[in-house]
Amino acid sequence: MLAYDDLGEAAADRPPVVLVHGHPFDRTMWQPQATALVAAGYRVILPDLRGYGESGVVPGRTLFAGFAGDLAALLDRLGVARAVVGGVSMGGQIAMEFHRAYPDRVAALVLADTSPVAETEDGKEFRNRLADRLLAEGMGGYANEVIDKMLAPYNVTGLPDVAERVLRMMRATAPEGAAAALRGRAERPDYRDSLAGARVPVLVLVGADDVYTPVAEARVLHGLIPQAELVVVEGAGHLPGLERPGPFNDAVLGFLDRESGGV
Repeated sequence: MLAYDDLGEAAADRPPVVLVHGHPFDRTMWQPQATALVAAGYRVILPDLRGYGESGVVPGRTLFAGFAGDLAALLDRLGVARAVVGGVSMGGQIAMEFHRAYPDRVAALVLADTSPVAETEDGKEFRNRLADRLLAEGMGGYANEVIDKMLAPYNVTGLPDVAERVLRMMRATAPEGAAAALRGRAERPDYRDSLAGARVPVLVLVGADDVYTPVAEARVLHGLIPQAELVVVEGAGHLPGLERPGPFNDAVLGFLDRESGGV
């Protein structure tokens, strides 16, 4: 069973918003967004993915289909038939998997700093090696190595509280859960066809200085999707919702408010 927060109450014309965290984080990364969305009258559901945060730790391999199935089961338990589903990085890919597997349950998609492309052979090897390393060494060394890629380097020094928060989430993640997700992520399918056939509004966001999923890749993703908007968040890297919560939240709320009649 997933740990989760269920915040606020949705108005009759506003479906709930589900926000899926990335790797190796937990649901608390969405606190700035949850606060803004609840204040604007949205119900917000924040799960900890299987193996992360306060959800149960699972060894082995967790495929994206398993993560998406967990989300569907959570929504069933909460009585939610249809929701806006958003995610960042790996969470965005899980949102794409949810859309592929349960298209009728998606009112809109919010895809931040993510890629729809299946893993390359080199990428599979890298993710499996990293999984082995995390199991052997724990999360600390990895967290220190990637902090200036998760955040734009100037935000690591310029936003020390944010950097410490990101490091704390990474270090607290169970290596077994992170490794299982990495092995599953290596086997993810390609989502370009399902996104090209999307019949719902989609917001694509990206930090202007994201090195993992650069702006050029976000533009390609945006171009795949019939009803898509693209927002580039200046002054941010891979986690613009934490680095620049004001502009990020404005983009999400503007998108949801514009699309509320159609979702």
